[in-house]
Formats: sequence, structure tokens, C-alpha cells
Amino acid sequence: MSKRKTNQDDADSDSDVSFVDVTFDFFDLNPDIDYQGLKKLAVQLFQRDAESLNPHELVELVLSQPKMGTTIKLDDKDSDPYAILTVLNMHVHKENPFIKALAAYCLEKSKMDSAFHTTLQALFSQTEKHVGFILCERLRNMPVQVIPPMYRMLTEEMKQAVDQNEPYNFSHFLIISRTYHLTEADETFLSSTQPKPRSSKKSKKAKIPQAPSMSRPSDGIYSFHPEDDLIKQASLHFADYTFSAPAEPRNEESFGLDTRGRLMLVPSENYVPLVERMLETFAVA
Repeated sequence: MSKRKTNQDDADSDSDVSFVDVTFDFFDLNPDIDYQGLKKLAVQLFQRDAESLNPHELVELVLSQPKMGTTIKLDDKDSDPYAILTVLNMHVHKENPFIKALAAYCLEKSKMDSAFHTTLQALFSQTEKHVGFILCERLRNMPVQVIPPMYRMLTEEMKQAVDQNEPYNFSHFLIISRTYHLTEADETFLSSTQPKPRSSKKSKKAKIPQAPSMSRPSDGIYSFHPEDDLIKQASLHFADYTFSAPAEPRNEESFGLDTRGRLMLVPSENYVPLVERMLETFAVA
């Protein structure tokens, strides 16, 4: 079922940059259609560690609760999803192969931060407080503006579920996202290959998207998704980590993103303010 729509407007017809007017539809999950698309998104999220985390079991579990969460599609409900946002109860599904693997993975990746690791150990070993794993991923070039409405709808769905005595009352939310690392040499190379704007009367009217200016992080690690910086700020703990599976070797002549992962733990009291901040920060103009 379509939940609502949002538009991505086109630019002036005489702009130097070509924009396309695209309508995104928000849908409930569709177990009959969404499997392959969701598996691709899961593999994209976990990168080369995906196979060790049982992505098939993850997608099957997500599709077993089709009324919890949202997908985005560009055509209709029978097309592949371009984005997914949902939540899974890690305590209710603790015997699921994916949840088991995820818990072990998170404990391993949090070892570099003893406080984070201890907190996760305590949460995973008790039963009174439940942890919700938020699965959020989208295809490349999907605008960040589609994400806050998805979080708002998820908030409403969790509230409705709790009102019906369903197990979606969480003390914490666990979120995994992608990052990338740039060395100083990588950044110098990128800066040298940035196209310079053309000087013309037409370019004054062009709606040319500009990358936000930011100083280099001390560790050279950047978020793939803009909303992750807000999630990181709302987190009780976070950990940036490298993948367990080996990467293809790189040499001085090769250039490719050094992708990594980020694990974030958001306490429930920070969740609603986080969603409200997303809605304000990434509001559609």
C-alpha cells in the first residue's frame, strides 16, 4: 500500500545541470516482491562482511513483519525498493541466525571501546530491556530528504504496535551504517579532480549542487549518509570499524573508497528528538 509521495523538483530549463522531476512512493513491505531488492540493500550495507551475517535470514525476518517499516519505490508497488527502513526486536528474535550473528558481530566490533562493549554485553544478556536493530539503507544518489519521513512513519508504527501490546517498546536502538576513509593523499587527489565551475551568464541561474564544506576529520573517516552525523550525536556510544573480510589489495596507482562500518547505540529517550532534528535539518524546500 502506498503511504505517501514526495517529489524531487527539476531545475530551470536553462540550467547547466540537468535535473529530473521524480516522484518517490512510500510503501509497506511486500513479501511477494521485495526480497531481491532488500537483499541487495543488505549486502550494500554490510559490504564484504554480508555473507557472514546471513543476509537471507535478515530479509526473511524483515518481510515477516510487513506492516513495520517502509520502502521507497519509483514506479509502483510491484517494483524493487530503492530504500528500506524498519526495526527488528533483537530479544524477541534472539534465536534467529541473523540476529545471533549480528549480536556477535556488534560485540566484536565494539571491543575497541570497552564502555560500549560492556554496555552491549549487559543489554544482550538480560531480558527486561529490549534492543531494536534499525535497518536503514538506500541506493546511491537517493536524496537524504526521503529519510526523515520514513523515520517519522516508523515512530508512528512502533507506537501503534506498543498500543496493541506488540513487542516494539525499546530501551535502545542499534544502528549500523557505512563510512569511508580518506588518506591525505586521497583527499589531495580528489581536490585536484574536482571540476571547476564555468563562468557564463547561464551559470548564474543554474542550481548547481555544491558539496558541503567541512574540515578533515582527525581520523579521515566520513559518513556516507548525512543523517548519520545526527545519529552519531544522539548516540550513547558509537564505534567506527573495519570489515572482517579482507579487501582487495590497493597500490599507489589505484584509487577506490576504503569503505568501513559504524555502529551506533541510541537510547530511547534520544530517539524522538533525533527524528525531529532530522525533519528540521533535511526538510524539503
